[in-house]
Amino acid sequence: GLFSGGIALKASLRWLALAPHLDAKVEIDDEEVSALGQIGERDWRSIDELMSETPAAVLERLLAKGLLIGDAHEHAVWRARDELVRNTHWSPLAAVAHYFSRWNDSDVADDPNIPRNRSLSDLLTEYGLPPSHVIERVSAAERIGLPPPRESALDALFRQRATCRNFDTQAAIATTDFSDLLKCIFGCHAVTELLPGVHALKKSHPSGGSMHPLEAYLLVRRVEGLEPGLYHYHVVDHALEPLSLLDAEATAELAERFVAGQDYLADAPVLVALVARFGRTFWKYRNHPKAYRTILLEAGHVSQNLYLAATEAGFGAFITAAINEVDIEQAFGLDPLQEGPIAVCGFGARTDRQTTIEFDPLEKVWSDTGRRL
Repeated sequence: GLFSGGIALKASLRWLALAPHLDAKVEIDDEEVSALGQIGERDWRSIDELMSETPAAVLERLLAKGLLIGDAHEHAVWRARDELVRNTHWSPLAAVAHYFSRWNDSDVADDPNIPRNRSLSDLLTEYGLPPSHVIERVSAAERIGLPPPRESALDALFRQRATCRNFDTQAAIATTDFSDLLKCIFGCHAVTELLPGVHALKKSHPSGGSMHPLEAYLLVRRVEGLEPGLYHYHVVDHALEPLSLLDAEATAELAERFVAGQDYLADAPVLVALVARFGRTFWKYRNHPKAYRTILLEAGHVSQNLYLAATEAGFGAFITAAINEVDIEQAFGLDPLQEGPIAVCGFGARTDRQTTIEFDPLEKVWSDTGRRL
């Protein structure tokens, strides 16, 4: 095309339907788009009534693709998945965003949108300057100065807090330290029965509607007295529930898959998948567009508690959203419409020497020579 002086590129437009009860995006044509626009999402209608508005062949194609739900036996699987979405009380937009942003067998090194192997100079050349590090809404003369802040032990802890990318692969976590951290970060401090069968939990972090939907699913690599493998933390009994015991090689491979190839995070002796039980929050906030957001906010609260508790105990910590949700779901036996990984955290002892760069401008963790303080 280029050599003949013409246009070498051809563009085409296509419709893709995103339905959370299906496992993949579905391509549809103009006729199918039009038909879907005329069919309601909740009320059942007879096929004879629909054929008076839409050609039978179009309806059959939509049924075959799972975008129309039939009451026949051959549609039972999709019907059950569709009912699960509805009965869990998902907001439609939140369900689509959650389900279709999940990764499976991905590696951050292969993602062109993650600048893992590009320097800051490379990014400046490609993107230009980032938005300013600070915004100013009035002139300097109009600002009102505040008194010097008073120092506290919490201030010192905040200054020592830094994301860890250099875990000691030979060090195990003592059982007592492991127990203390789980209780502090994820554990339940009180249970109150508000009404018969309705229990509220007191934890170390806020939760939308006090529903506390987040669960801690653990991949244990190096904890004294524990076999490597997959566990669930029981927040009320402060106990571990063994799900699958693995050898060291299998846990290492699974850890790297969990964090999408970020090997410096996979080295942590304990990785924790923050898993949301969506029905717990959606029971109270049904089909609400803000309900999913409250779960994401809660994951942020939990991860900050993990950072502070781990720092106080002398450990490093991390959180990442670059995770293979599908691999985590399969490992722990989770249905993504009912229980979904939001992020992966981890903690453990740092190495004595920094080999992967960490952001520590106050030099509270690392000296200027890259040795741990």
